[in-house]
Formats: sequence, C-alpha cells, structure tokens
Amino acid sequence: MQRKTKMKESEKMKGKMNKISFELGMINCFVEMVACGVKKLAISPPLSPEDYMQIAPLSDEIVNKFGVNSYLEKNLLITDLQSEDFTKAKWSILYYEDDRVLRAYLELKEKKEHLERIGEYYTVARKEISRDFMRLLSYPEKIIEEKLTQSAPSDPFVLTDKKEVANENSDH
Repeated sequence: MQRKTKMKESEKMKGKMNKISFELGMINCFVEMVACGVKKLAISPPLSPEDYMQIAPLSDEIVNKFGVNSYLEKNLLITDLQSEDFTKAKWSILYYEDDRVLRAYLELKEKKEHLERIGEYYTVARKEISRDFMRLLSYPEKIIEEKLTQSAPSDPFVLTDKKEVANENSDH
C-alpha cells in the first residue's frame, strides 16, 4: 500500500516539474563534470529545436561560468549506446573542455559515415565506433563492455517525458 502511495506522489511531482528547468539542471551537472575533469565529453538531453531555442542562452551562461566549451549537434552520432529514435529530429549540445575532444568526436562521426557509405559499417566496425564514443564520454571500460554485449541499444533513462512534464507554455 505504501509503495502505491509513493508512486502516486511521484507521478504528481512529474506533472509539476518544468521540463526546461529539469533539462537545464541536467546540463549544469554535466558541464560541472566536464569542468572538474570527470568527463571529457558530455551531452545534453536530446532537445527539440524549440526547446533548444529556450535553453541555449542559459546553457551558454552555464558554459561560460564553468569555463568549458559547447557545440550544437543537430545530428548526434548514433552508436550502440542509444537507439536512433532517442535523438531522432532532436538536437544535442556537446560539452567539452579541450578542443581535441570535439575534433575526436567529429572525426569519429565522419569515420562512421564513411564506413556506412562504403558498406562496411558492420558488427566489428560498429562496436569499435561505439567503444570509442563511450570512451570520449568517459564511460568505464566495464560499463562499455556491458553495453556492447546487449542485444540492442538501451536508451538512457530520463525522468521527464513530454506527456508527463509541464512545458513553459502550460498552465502548471
């Protein structure tokens, strides 16, 4: 009985959450991890172009305060880390401190595109690209191997869901 009550309370809280504020909190945390050297590369939650327009100025402020860099990615590298649907028609902001990290990401993305064009983006190449991407994101090797042994990519858990969370323009 108590568990059901807590679940109902949790659902009520989701309805009161502001999606943009929640995503900015995630961004702030990821940027801090980059600034502290915990992650080489961090990625914002996938954003609709409309949400990006609201978030961008505040994301820039966070980036400036922490002294890191950002890059708007309108077509995130898809690997075995997440499904294509997770970021389809959405934009992501990449956060990094060292320009070499952004170059490594862009080179990895180009390598994948090249392998797809020549028809050689199969299991081994796909796993290699996925592994390199997760290393850029500073995933521990054990976690990388666990993710690569899954039968299909599993999307990251994100508490917010458009159907459940209030937008800036709602009455909540």
